[in-house]
Amino acid sequence: MKTTTSPAARIKKFLSLFGPGVITGASDDDPSGIATYSQAGAKFGYATLWTALFTFPLMAAIQGMCGRIGLVTNEGLAGTLKRYYPKGFLYIMLLFSFPAITFNIGADIQGMGAVSNMLIPSVPVWAFCVFFTALLLFVTIKYSFEKIAFILKWLCLCCCKRHYDKCEESQHV
Repeated sequence: MKTTTSPAARIKKFLSLFGPGVITGASDDDPSGIATYSQAGAKFGYATLWTALFTFPLMAAIQGMCGRIGLVTNEGLAGTLKRYYPKGFLYIMLLFSFPAITFNIGADIQGMGAVSNMLIPSVPVWAFCVFFTALLLFVTIKYSFEKIAFILKWLCLCCCKRHYDKCEESQHV
């Protein structure tokens, strides 16, 4: 006997397949990255595009390795290092990673503050930075990882849909 499922059930099943990979893929489009790429593009144009021939395969290899490690161990990179390597190695990796992660988060918050200041010039950038920091701390403390992942997944999908709609509109003009 053939079972039929409703379109809503099929869509729900399809969307349940999206998980951390969608969020990870979209996270590269962070405010500091967008600001950096915009400034580099404005200054150099296409002059540095040739570097993508080398950097893209390296980035794809690293992303692939991290994804496979996560699939196999069902843990993040730090958890895998903690489990399979000496503690000293983990601490060295954390020592090197902590400043980069901290500065990247700071650049993201600064980028969000700068863009918000462009939208509402009467509010200084630092006030937006304080607001976004407080908001992120609140969400991180208040909600579980699963809830935050759920919110981020839907935000990613909504932004992708909006970007797709804008591309469709520009092609029909």
